[in-house]
Amino acid sequence: MKPLVSILIPAYNAEIWLTETLRSALAQTWDNKEIIVVNDGSKDGTLALARTFESDIVKVFTQANQGASATRNKAFSLCHGDYIQWLDADDLLGPDKIAKQMEALGHSLSPRTLLSGEWGSFMHRSSRAKFVPSGLWCSLSKAEWLMRKMEQNAYMQTASWLVSRELAEAAGPWDTRLLGDDDGEYFCRVLLASDGVRFVPGAKVYYRQAGSGSLSYVGRSDRKIEAQWTSMELHIGYLRTLEDSDRARAACVKFMQNWMVIFYPERLDIFQKAKELSRELGGQIEAPPFSWKYSWIKVLFGWRLARRAQLKLQGLRWSMVSFSDRMLCRLEKRGPTTQFGV
Repeated sequence: MKPLVSILIPAYNAEIWLTETLRSALAQTWDNKEIIVVNDGSKDGTLALARTFESDIVKVFTQANQGASATRNKAFSLCHGDYIQWLDADDLLGPDKIAKQMEALGHSLSPRTLLSGEWGSFMHRSSRAKFVPSGLWCSLSKAEWLMRKMEQNAYMQTASWLVSRELAEAAGPWDTRLLGDDDGEYFCRVLLASDGVRFVPGAKVYYRQAGSGSLSYVGRSDRKIEAQWTSMELHIGYLRTLEDSDRARAACVKFMQNWMVIFYPERLDIFQKAKELSRELGGQIEAPPFSWKYSWIKVLFGWRLARRAQLKLQGLRWSMVSFSDRMLCRLEKRGPTTQFGV
């Protein structure tokens, strides 16, 4: 028997995207699969829509709203797969994504091998997804993978991974405290429990950019800012358990510096913690610079107003680009069916 792969989809207010996501899961050429959808107390038609897909393969469950991490934990508790494919309710899998990764397992890899693949980002038109390789798009040891992530401010999208049940159980549940970067922290623990990462070329995922509506968007939310710092502290601890070299400590400092833009100046308490930790690591954290577009606001009105202007203008720019892409998507849908059946 081929191993069973469980595709786990947490869904909250995802009515507008869920059809396409489910069709991409059903279209997987790996035929021994189950699809588990857990509705996390959605206020729109997510649950009713998901139930139109129920079958021997697709199972739908619902619960009161508990957040993304708790919903993923619930989905895992309900599944039976030998391998786990995490999939957010607005993202898409390439048709042979799972098959390519499972084929790689046939080359004498153990259940402790963590499989990754290619991912590209898009807004409304998956056909325009941009696949931009990073230093993580290759097979790496645990320490090297985490070092590169922190040095290069790189990451792998949630659905790009394929995880054995053995690895998932060894890593433990998703951390329900984290409102942001819960996936980054979770896959660090999966990585630590693994034998290393095997990158599988051609195993593609399509990541939908949702801007300020995304769960990963931090903005000015104190709870998300605090969750981000907690995740960063955990990242640093995880890397230092694998390697505590000069390079590793420098990577930790660079990692913190890259993220100071979300803490400074609103959360000077966290900025101070980062400065103290960086000194312990032999480095130094500085206040993040503004680009010339916002530096004049800082000079005239101060850091806080400049930061707020930056967030507002970035959100406005994203909204304009998203609106344009959505209109083009509607025009394209009047033509031939897309690769995902919509």
